[in-house]
Amino acid sequence: MSNPIKVLIISGYGSVHTSRPEAEIAIGLAKTGIDITIMTDSLSPYIEIFKDAGIKIIDYYPHKKFSRKSVKFIRQTIIDGGFNILHLYTSTAIVNGIKAARNLKVKVVLYRGVPDNVQWYDPTSYLKYLHPRVDKIVCNAKAVEDYFHKQLFFKKEKTITINKGHNVDWYSSTVPADRKELNVSDDDFVVVFVGNNRPMKGVPYLLKAFNHLPVDLPIHLIIAGSNMRNKENDSIVNSSPNKKRIHFIGFRNDILPIVAASDTLVLSSVKRESITRAVFEAMSLKIPAIITNIPSNREFADDKIETVVVVPIKDEKAIADAILDLYHNPEKRKVVGENGYNHIRTKLNNERTVLEMKKLYEELVSE
Repeated sequence: MSNPIKVLIISGYGSVHTSRPEAEIAIGLAKTGIDITIMTDSLSPYIEIFKDAGIKIIDYYPHKKFSRKSVKFIRQTIIDGGFNILHLYTSTAIVNGIKAARNLKVKVVLYRGVPDNVQWYDPTSYLKYLHPRVDKIVCNAKAVEDYFHKQLFFKKEKTITINKGHNVDWYSSTVPADRKELNVSDDDFVVVFVGNNRPMKGVPYLLKAFNHLPVDLPIHLIIAGSNMRNKENDSIVNSSPNKKRIHFIGFRNDILPIVAASDTLVLSSVKRESITRAVFEAMSLKIPAIITNIPSNREFADDKIETVVVVPIKDEKAIADAILDLYHNPEKRKVVGENGYNHIRTKLNNERTVLEMKKLYEELVSE
């Protein structure tokens, strides 16, 4: 019997909620017989879960780029452990890990989540994703892979798309939040947005969409995320005929119950997104999602059935029309919710991710 593939993963694992899709890949790989070691901060809440899965933990995480100490530690770990693959997820792990792997036989695998900030003419890109020492880049969406292929002198065979799949069972015990605590009633139609306020999220277009909704309809918008109250957003809301039905609730750790208590989730992104966790979660909860047609969203859609409602980017009227359509058609909400749930369960699931990652590891080791 051949020896198991030995993989050293370097990443940070914060809350269980945000880290779960990535962490469960490692756990799934360990169950298939891959020998997994994770180098991370011991304060991570996932440490005991990893250990229970038989994963070895190295209490170290490179918090700084270009750290000689980190390079030396990672390099010695690779040598002592006889690892076949070094899988680097975060920016600091990538910069230090690539340097540590110099002249070693270990295969270097990187993770990339967004289609942005890597340019063939930018010297700093050659410290990470365009570094010749990199053997494979795992892209979280096809749009990310396509982005790399546009770079001059880039070898297309270096990339592969493997989505961070979810498991609908992760969300099966979610209990919807009490709507009264959100200042909405059971008779209201609740639209929810989840995400921090960054230009790519297109929040102004979502807020402007409420200008197009009839004032006599009980449609409410809940905005969950950090830094949402700024001059632009406040100006849009204050001039809206529906401003009393727009609620900013800030960052919330209990976001899943809030999504479960909503009627639809809207992702108004205009560019540069990865395949988004908030949409994964809504679909896994059978909450119909309205998403824009940015390239990274294509995995959520199906050509044969409506798994999500897709609208053009930067089009507040289209967002408003989609909201109204779901408001007036409860049967459509149910169908899209069920279709989306089944799409995650059968096509964007964690089990598929694990098998694709295992296959990648096997191919790299056999080269």
